[in-house]
Amino acid sequence: MKKILLIGLLSFSFLSFAQKKELRKAAKLLDQSFYVEALNALNQIESLIDGTDQKYQAQYYYLNGWALKEDSKSYESVASLKKAIEIDKKIKLNKYVELSNNKIEEVEVELVNSAVADNKNDDFKSASKKLYEAYLIYPEKEKNINYLYFAASSAVNGKDYKISLEYYLALKNMDYTGIVSEFFVTPVETGIEEKVTETEYNLFKSSKDYTNARIGKTESRLPEIIKNIALIYVQTGEVDLAISAIKEARAVNPEDINLLLSEADLYIKIGDRLKFKELMQEAITKDPNNAILYYNLGVINQEQGELEDSMNYYKKALELDDSYAPTYLNIVGLILEGEKALVDQMNGLGTSRKDYDKYDVLKSERETLFSSCLPYLEKLIEIDPKNIEALKTAKNIYGTIGFDEKYKLMSAKINELETNQ
Repeated sequence: MKKILLIGLLSFSFLSFAQKKELRKAAKLLDQSFYVEALNALNQIESLIDGTDQKYQAQYYYLNGWALKEDSKSYESVASLKKAIEIDKKIKLNKYVELSNNKIEEVEVELVNSAVADNKNDDFKSASKKLYEAYLIYPEKEKNINYLYFAASSAVNGKDYKISLEYYLALKNMDYTGIVSEFFVTPVETGIEEKVTETEYNLFKSSKDYTNARIGKTESRLPEIIKNIALIYVQTGEVDLAISAIKEARAVNPEDINLLLSEADLYIKIGDRLKFKELMQEAITKDPNNAILYYNLGVINQEQGELEDSMNYYKKALELDDSYAPTYLNIVGLILEGEKALVDQMNGLGTSRKDYDKYDVLKSERETLFSSCLPYLEKLIEIDPKNIEALKTAKNIYGTIGFDEKYKLMSAKINELETNQ
């Protein structure tokens, strides 16, 4: 028995020596950036490593994680590095914890940077996959949960609705909001508020060179998440689930104007304009100074033939925001809807003296109608001088009512824009 035991011990000693040799070889190869060769060396002892001394196990998993990282196997790399940290902490080696954490941080940064590049190149599915892998590194951390949110957004852009829905539902179930604190100070010298880091804020708030130090909060991302869940359900034909999702969210946050608008957006997507109109009117009671709400009500009333109400909503929108170009264009369109009835009457007249007189009256009314458009068109062109639709409409009106110089000016502007396109 003693002889057999001795052979066993000698065998174990030989294996440990072989493993140490391969570990040293792998470490040297990694230092020289021969990553594939390092992986091959580590693969030689993979099946034996768990039976050896734990300090060598910690080294193996660290080196393996490093090599896998350089071989773009991010998920496997992090798993190996975490194993190295776990073993190191267990035996209190204090050698691979910091090294492994540094490599994990590098993996995370590389994944995120690569995902940003993919998004810029419209490779949204690849970006989503990388951001999801970044999330999985430490899924309990708020920063990494943000990666899941961006992974869902990239999946939507890539029309991968199944994946995006999975991610959004996960975010919803963990009550993710993405709200973070923002720090602001105002330099006395400029008087212009600046956003700063928390560290800078703590330094500047007591300085005489800065004033009005304040902490703000970003808006919650939850309404957008719920909205996207609902819209994905609409996209996949699951309208009942879409309505249920948005109603559930509003029941929890009944005063959230963004959720209300998301519900309104849902109903316009499924073609229920009456429900959309009802919700927009409710939104106005909650946010009476929001010009876009009045604009949207103007649009929906115009579509439903309620032209007087539509005009009133458009004018109210302009009172609140006179820089929103689409409002002017819609007002012009609304006014010009009255032209058809006049033209029909003019074309239906005969050749009697009475008909000629009536024609002159209708022609004058048409010119008056055109003239009433001009203040809105001219303001629109002032706001958006490259709006080709506005320029062409103004040109036609100027030509009809005999404003020759302005007709020529509009023609020149249109020609210049079309030439430079």
